[in-house]
Order: sequence, then C-alpha cells, then structure tokens
Amino acid sequence: MRLRSVLTTVLGAALLAVSVSTPASAASGRFLYDYVTVEGYDTTGFLIDPADNECINLPGVGQENPEPGHTPRNRTDTWATVFTGTDCEGDSFRLRPHTGGASERLKVRSVVFG
Repeated sequence: MRLRSVLTTVLGAALLAVSVSTPASAASGRFLYDYVTVEGYDTTGFLIDPADNECINLPGVGQENPEPGHTPRNRTDTWATVFTGTDCEGDSFRLRPHTGGASERLKVRSVVFG
C-alpha cells in the first residue's frame, strides 16, 4: 500500500516536471510597425507575444488598406521574417531578435516568427 502511494507521488512529480519544462510556442516580446490608416493618420501597430511558426497578417495593413506598413521593429526573443504581401507571400526580409529593425523603405503586410 505504501509503495503504491510513493509510486503515485513520484509519477505525478515526473509528469509535472515534464509539463513545466515544455517550451512555450510563442515569441516573447513586442513587434512594432508604422503605417498610415485608411483615414490618413500615422500610427504604430504592434503584436505582443506573437505565436511562433504561424503567418500573421498585420492588423491595419491588410488588403483593406492600399498602404502597406513600414519601419518594422522586432523586440521579441526570436527571429521575425516580414513579407511584402499578405499571407506571408512576396519578398521577405529577416529581422534579428531584440534589436532587428528596418527603415521606412521596407514595406510589410505580414510576418512569421521562429
């Protein structure tokens, strides 16, 4: 009886250790970009802790806005690849973790992290 109790405790602790040590599937930090709204206002868009390995169409600069975003800044802990088109299509450019950025000449509409 006592052996079963000890075995259950050890097994439970092992499962907890495995679940705690599993890495999260999201970049940690912020990704920022500038754009002009449909109404003509300059603004900054951002993503907080975005998902890894998932194409993200940037809010505000999708197909509904004729102006793409620009000046991307990667402040996440993983590489970001930005694309000139929606759905991660078109020309791409990689931004390094924490300090990666580009000038307003780089036009963006979507991004993938990882």
